Amino acid sequence: MRVEVAGRAYALFRDEKGSPAALADTCPHRFAPLSKGKVRPDGRLQCPYHGWRFDSQGRGSNPSQPELKHCDVKSFQVVEHHGYLWLAHRETPRSALPELPLNDGYVFGGSFSVPFEAPLHVSLDNFSEDEHTPYVHTRLGWDDPHAGQVEFDAKNHEDHTEVHYRAPQRPALLMKALGVRDGDFFHNDWVTRFDPVQSEYVVSWVSPSGEKRPFITRANIFFVPETAKRTRLHVFSFLRCVQPWLTPFLPVAAKVARELTRWEIVDDARFIPTVADTPYSHKGMRLDRYDKPLVHQRRLMERIYFWQPRAVTEDEAPVAREAVG
Repeated sequence: MRVEVAGRAYALFRDEKGSPAALADTCPHRFAPLSKGKVRPDGRLQCPYHGWRFDSQGRGSNPSQPELKHCDVKSFQVVEHHGYLWLAHRETPRSALPELPLNDGYVFGGSFSVPFEAPLHVSLDNFSEDEHTPYVHTRLGWDDPHAGQVEFDAKNHEDHTEVHYRAPQRPALLMKALGVRDGDFFHNDWVTRFDPVQSEYVVSWVSPSGEKRPFITRANIFFVPETAKRTRLHVFSFLRCVQPWLTPFLPVAAKVARELTRWEIVDDARFIPTVADTPYSHKGMRLDRYDKPLVHQRRLMERIYFWQPRAVTEDEAPVAREAVG
């Protein structure tokens, strides 16, 4: 099958052992898409045009001219983890691939992906502030009457950002399934990193007296730019319980939390086309305190993810987005 990341196409297939493999989706002969070919019994991917064959390492051969040399195609590392395929350059060490640990009692509730019809920078900006919560969302977080009662803190670091929100939780029937009561306070703490672009959100609730509610959710979200105008969010949902007597209900509650997370992200996906044409540069925008992470994250994304040694100008940004490897 064909997969796009940052405007580049890859052909993914399984070899004779069932192991996943990835090649550049362009035959070196006449540039036909290898993803339109088929996997031979020996596990090699065969080009649909002239039958050239390629193994999982990209080593190629021409059946019509077996002695022809330099028939190889670029190959990539693929790791299967949490039911997903993780794509990386060959030289990337396995230790550099993202980990999703099940520590501190977290239970994996499942994963899903949601397409966002907007560029990477627009999608990431949306998930870098909660100020839009009362107006785009309907379940998590606060409502409009409490917009002035939000506690907020953000810290910018050399390779990541940290954000904390605390606000009154709006009434929502589904929240009661997670032990949340009217009058509780919503806490959202997250870290955003750029190798690759990813955020980890930890959401919890406490009573007005400071008592912790039973469940704490965690969502690991990976922002994958498929094209310059479309981003896909891959989400891994986790849940843990702080009250031991409720532990038997944790697997079921974890699935409820996953669906709650999905609904919230679908809310964002419905809205995001409205602002899809937002410029890459923040120049001219009247930013407020909740936008503190946005500017710093743009710099980190340019340096770490785009591998740009200097800031990218607004005119250069489209080129930079397409050049992501």
